[in-house]
Amino acid sequence: MRRLRQLAQRTPPGRERYVDLLRALAITMVVLGHWGVTAIGYDDGRPAGHSALADLRWAWPLTWVAQVMPVFFLVGGYANAASLAARRGRGGSAAGWLVDRSARLFRPTTVLLLVLAAGAGIATLRGADPAQVRTVVWFATIPLWFLVAYVAVVALTPPMYALHRRFGLAVPVALVVLVALGDLGRLLGPAALADGNYLFGWLAVHQLGFAWYDAARADARRTGDATGAGATAGTAAGADTAGAATRSLFRRNLPLSGRAGAVLLGGGLVALVLLTAVGPYPVAMLHVPGERLDNAAPPSLALMAAAAAQLGLILLLRRPAGRRLRRSGPWQAVLAVNAVVLTLFLWHLTAAVLLVGLLDALGVLPTPPVASAAWWAWRVPWLLALAAVLAVLVAVFGPVEARTRRPAATGPAGAGGRRLRAGLAVAGYAGVLAGLLLNSLAPKTAPEPLGLPAPALVAYLAGAGLLRLLRSGRAGPHRPG
Repeated sequence: MRRLRQLAQRTPPGRERYVDLLRALAITMVVLGHWGVTAIGYDDGRPAGHSALADLRWAWPLTWVAQVMPVFFLVGGYANAASLAARRGRGGSAAGWLVDRSARLFRPTTVLLLVLAAGAGIATLRGADPAQVRTVVWFATIPLWFLVAYVAVVALTPPMYALHRRFGLAVPVALVVLVALGDLGRLLGPAALADGNYLFGWLAVHQLGFAWYDAARADARRTGDATGAGATAGTAAGADTAGAATRSLFRRNLPLSGRAGAVLLGGGLVALVLLTAVGPYPVAMLHVPGERLDNAAPPSLALMAAAAAQLGLILLLRRPAGRRLRRSGPWQAVLAVNAVVLTLFLWHLTAAVLLVGLLDALGVLPTPPVASAAWWAWRVPWLLALAAVLAVLVAVFGPVEARTRRPAATGPAGAGGRRLRAGLAVAGYAGVLAGLLLNSLAPKTAPEPLGLPAPALVAYLAGAGLLRLLRSGRAGPHRPG
């Protein structure tokens, strides 16, 4: 608590605290949503989990709010733009930013993978079926599916932010058009056209975070508060706030007014209704077994409409929420969640695996039919028990994330050193992405003694290890900032 009070007191007065609140709320809703819609039963005598949404059709419209991955990418875009601009304002490079950004992402992820692989290896040595071991680890690593897209978006932040500075809001519009073309492939063929939507959809939302950051920085400059939006970093973002350019598609600043929020909310909802009631898209924005299309995997045009509506609601609530976050108590709570936000996300399904395994071993695992009175009655103790297990996991592994410090930039290196460092950083991210992607694509019943495909584990650890060496200065030239 003392450390939280100190962090709260040191918060720059102009910081966009609302972004931190949205990140904390988004991850909390993901955790509670996954837990809440999970139905547990038995398959060939073993516990198995599946989504209950197929039996809860009345809840499908609620997923328009419950699907909060767009919110996470939105605030990720804001945070990545702010930190990249600040880094460059101190004379640092994009490669240095990528290397340092990897610490907060990959340290907690590496711990998760190593712990799961060790546990799976022990279980295999004790006679467990490798296919069953893989199934358990597959379920625990479902959060890494999202991380594949987010790591790719982070790696592309420097060039995509440059595109934003040049073309502004035209970039996310173009990306949404590509999403629509991908959906045509899903509907009319070939379906492979939609694979790019895994990147295009989330990049579109991430770009809106850039525009929000530029708008906040321009506001800070106009009000004379250059601290919170990182106005000391880089060149002026407010240069495009005057003249005809601000009214064009190429403007860089996201309109932050309540009127803009109302337009986005109303327009997004109208588009959603048309796309789902008249068009071919499912109502649910989350995966529902048996549906022809999945709005989230890959992101669909309907999900982009939901993201627009969510952005509108976010803008409408921005000012009242910002006023409340000036209070010490709420702000300390937000800081506490954000200190371990990735740990919460990475470990929340492992908590479910551990609880189900324990209850099954004790012979007291409830498996009531979905939507029955017993199932609803079990929701509260189920959530409380999961929260208790996750709290223990966060207490053990949370310090890995919470104690990750932001490295201090040093002076620039020579051109050759910058190129080498950039190449090594790209290679590191490529290894991490390859490892995460190989794990996500591997069948959940493949016999894997370590629970993870060996090539996936090797590729991930090689990439993460290279980035760790770059952060320590033991690979490539001296830190270029």
